[in-house]
Amino acid sequence: MSRKWIQALVFLMILTTVLAGCGGGSTPKENTDNASSGKEQPAEKVKLSLWHNFTGEDLRAKAMRGIIEQFQNDHENIQLEIQAIPPDGYRQRLKTVAAANELPDVFIMHPGTIAKEFSSAGVIQPLDDLLNKHADWKDGYLPNSFDDFTFDGKIYSAPMSLSPTSILYYNKKILADNGLSVPTTWEELLHAVEVLNSKNIIPIALGNKAPWLAQSSILSSLADRVTGTEWFNKAVLQDGAKFTDPEFVEALSYMQELAMVGAFQEGFNAIDTTQMEQLYAQGKAAMMIEGGWAVTNLVASASEDILANTGVAILPSIPNGKGDPNTVSGAIGVGPAMSSKVEGAKKEAAEQLVLALAGPEAQKITLEANQLISFKAELDKSKVNPLFADLYELVNKVGRTPVYDARLTSQATEAVNNGLQELLLGAKPEDVAKKIQDAQEQGLKE
Repeated sequence: MSRKWIQALVFLMILTTVLAGCGGGSTPKENTDNASSGKEQPAEKVKLSLWHNFTGEDLRAKAMRGIIEQFQNDHENIQLEIQAIPPDGYRQRLKTVAAANELPDVFIMHPGTIAKEFSSAGVIQPLDDLLNKHADWKDGYLPNSFDDFTFDGKIYSAPMSLSPTSILYYNKKILADNGLSVPTTWEELLHAVEVLNSKNIIPIALGNKAPWLAQSSILSSLADRVTGTEWFNKAVLQDGAKFTDPEFVEALSYMQELAMVGAFQEGFNAIDTTQMEQLYAQGKAAMMIEGGWAVTNLVASASEDILANTGVAILPSIPNGKGDPNTVSGAIGVGPAMSSKVEGAKKEAAEQLVLALAGPEAQKITLEANQLISFKAELDKSKVNPLFADLYELVNKVGRTPVYDARLTSQATEAVNNGLQELLLGAKPEDVAKKIQDAQEQGLKE
């Protein structure tokens, strides 16, 4: 073979090697470019079950459903199997499936007692790793925001809202037309009830069909004005105080007095909170007592006239009460939780969903949906209803006291809820107090 043929053959071999090397290197180069672009690589497709209670047509519920819909659009690899359950039956549904250790992968959980019971039973898992990965999120919360979701040093949820539970909503025009102003003392409240009844106007709308309302929105604040918070904390622990003590029986007597003087419409134990809000929104009731969440419902359902004439206040003071009258009962709101069964790729997807539901962007959306939050965010009053701005101002200048069902055992919560229904129909305060005391004692033993 001639020298020229040998040189040509060597050249072809070198050229082939170089071309092969270039071809083999094309894929890594493309992957590097994708990684540097910041785009997430496609993950394993997973299914997640999600339960929530954002079923209404209020701004908050619509906003949260919008967040969930956006999450689905942004995560084609995550298929959500959603159950939307009305608030009144939501907690009981959760307790039922938790007892069988069949909780959904991600669900909205209430703080306090129910969260503590779920963590003790081992049916939910901590979110500490997720929170620590996002320091701007974790550190953005107001002090003590995680307290009612923290057990044995671990955090099990991230609050999505702040919920004052005992706000007095009042119609300025109805009160003024009848020579009344918003009541700030017990005597003024009883006088207003008498005047309004004489004009065939419902003094205070109440919807206690799901019996948590009378407890959460009235008794929690009213009883604290009588007993003081220190007494309640001791009674919860059964450490130097009992629910049969005279001060708590007195608090129940004040609660019963409202029903006996006709403060509420007939059949208050037979209608739900939505019907109660409708009575107020239609101008049939001068007042109603509910949590801060009611603002979003009123904005969605009440006329402009009713909204313009609605004011917000705290419950009246009680004569010789031991508690601070410049307070409102309240707690951090619900938050997303993860079942302890979620792991692997499913857990990664669940963490993305939790962040979407309660992260900084969701907090901002929530605030602009007329819902208070425990996350540090400045309120742009131009983006919210004036009534919400008034509520925001109110809760930021009063103290906060405990909500009963966030601190009592499940047994005692059921006892006080059902007991209040009986109390408002005439049961003896002493008998109701004993049922609550017995239930709290038993609950602490289990």
